[in-house]
Amino acid sequence: MSENTEILKKALVRTKEEVAKVIIGHDQVVDRALIAIFSGTHALIEGVPGVAKTLLVKTLAHVMRCDFARIQFTPDLMPTDITGTHVFNMQKNMFSLVKGPVFTTFLLADEINRAPAKTQAALLQAMQERTVTIDRKTHELSPNFTVFATQNPIEFEGTYPLPEAQKDRFMLKIAMDHPGREEELKLAVRMLGRDSPEAVLASGAVKQVITPELLMKLRQSLEGILVKEELVTYIVDIVRKTRKHQSVLVGAGPRATQALLLASRTLAAINGRDFVTPDDVKIMAAPVLEHRLILRPEYEIEGLTVTEVVENILKEIVVPR
Repeated sequence: MSENTEILKKALVRTKEEVAKVIIGHDQVVDRALIAIFSGTHALIEGVPGVAKTLLVKTLAHVMRCDFARIQFTPDLMPTDITGTHVFNMQKNMFSLVKGPVFTTFLLADEINRAPAKTQAALLQAMQERTVTIDRKTHELSPNFTVFATQNPIEFEGTYPLPEAQKDRFMLKIAMDHPGREEELKLAVRMLGRDSPEAVLASGAVKQVITPELLMKLRQSLEGILVKEELVTYIVDIVRKTRKHQSVLVGAGPRATQALLLASRTLAAINGRDFVTPDDVKIMAAPVLEHRLILRPEYEIEGLTVTEVVENILKEIVVPR
């Protein structure tokens, strides 16, 4: 293992240790959030209210010494409420830019499907180019800018489904379920004292182990993770199969191939390896592909799920030795 890869491994371990002081019982969720961050992409978090989605992103921002902002998406939210606008300054007799919450590093777009498409689209340029154009002038965002958008999977009244083009810009979907019985019991006990998760984060007990500058260097060190040519072919075949599968109406595009490659490589680093295995690809296939596929109506009526389709595709593609 190279020196850079070893540094990356230690940084990931320390980050997970600090996050675990606040977030209870969501190890896989933390791993996938780290995959999005270290891959320089964005993540869609799906979970019912009260499972610590906001707290997760806020804790990650603290541990990595990054700015954090939260936008509550509502039907009356306007694009300028996200990006900002110019306001006339009476004292200076000129217009001054009032920057919106998008000018941050980690942005939590809470219940993003509550706002109409015009407002959702205000994030597209920021997510793709890490820039924002206001009144024809382009402003740079942080190179570490990462969007975590949340959706409630059980409440659809008054919502506006994300367009396919926007969903495709999220590297993966993170399913955040209720914690297990033991984790929920531990959380309940902690709430009786002074060490509730929110109190622990506010107390300063959670250390800042990564700086924004170090985060950029660690991202570059991911290039040292070996991905064999046959694994790249394996990933391409999986994504292409989604476009030909009989139950799929709309398959995944080339951006999904890139996302699965990056996600598999980052997962290998989280697991302490400097090479990618077929198992890394299999583990990340569903999170990367699920939100990108649209099933044919007749198969949905029969109760087939996207997760099952991805599992079937993995069974059909020959695994490289």
